[in-house]
Amino acid sequence: MENIRQAIERAKAQPKPQSGVNLERSQRPARVLGGAPDNTRPIEEIALDFAHLQSRRIVAYDGKDIRSRPFDILRTEVLRSVDLKGWKTLAVTSPTPGCGKTLTAVNLALSLARQPEREVLLADLDLRKPQVAGYLGLNCRDGLLGVVEERLDVDSAIVNVRAGRSRLAVLPTALTSNSSDLVASTAMRSLLQDIAGDGQSRIAILDLPPLLMGHDAISILSQVDCVLLVAAVGTSTVGEIEECNKYLQATELVRFVLNKAPESARAASYAYY
Repeated sequence: MENIRQAIERAKAQPKPQSGVNLERSQRPARVLGGAPDNTRPIEEIALDFAHLQSRRIVAYDGKDIRSRPFDILRTEVLRSVDLKGWKTLAVTSPTPGCGKTLTAVNLALSLARQPEREVLLADLDLRKPQVAGYLGLNCRDGLLGVVEERLDVDSAIVNVRAGRSRLAVLPTALTSNSSDLVASTAMRSLLQDIAGDGQSRIAILDLPPLLMGHDAISILSQVDCVLLVAAVGTSTVGEIEECNKYLQATELVRFVLNKAPESARAASYAYY
C-alpha cells in the first residue's frame, strides 16, 4: 500500500471533469502532508462548485461569510488541543444519523485548510453511508473502499480540491454492505497508520459512522488520536449521549458539538457582534 505522503506528492491521478466541479491545473507547487513543497511541478486540483457547496450548507471555505464563524471558532478550539498534544487524526462521529456530523467534518476541514501552513486530509470512513463526496460535489466510484479492498493504490483514491482559500486532500469512498469486515482489516489499520504519519502541520479529519449504529466506528476509535462528538437538539437524547460516553472512555474527546440549537439561543451567542 502506498504511503499517503507519497501519494499526495505524486498526485498522478487526473480525473475527468465532473458535474459540479472543474478540473484545473493549479500553479501552486506540489506539497505532501507535513512535507516541504515540491517546486518542480504543479498538481492537479478540482475547483469545487460554489453553488453546490452553498446548497449543501458548506460555507467554511469563505472566512468572510458569517456562517463560517462557528466552524472557525471550533477550529481554534480543536487546534489548541491538537497542537498541544501532537495529535494528527481527529475522528468526527455522532450518536445516531441526522446530527450533522458530515456537515461539521467537511466545514471544519475547509476552515482548517484556509490556513496556508496546515496540510489537511479529509477522509470518509462511513462505508455504509458515505456523504463526503456528495457534500463536495464529487463523484466517487471506489476511493477508500478500493484501497482497503487492496484493489486501488491510495494515490489514485486521493482527490486534491480547492474552494476559495481552502486547499485540501480528500479521500472519499463508495458504499459497501461489507463494512464490518473492512474496518477491522489489516488494510484499514495500515491506511490509518499512513494517515497519522509525520509532520507538525498535518491533520486528518475522519468522518466516521454514527457511534450507536453498529461497531464500525467503535473498531476505528482505538486507532485515532481524538474524537469530536456531534449531537443535535431534537435528534439526540440524553440517554444516547451517555451511551456514547461509555464507548469514548478510552478515547480523547476533543470537543462536543451541539447542532440544531434554537434560533434564539444562536442569536444570543452572537450578541457581541
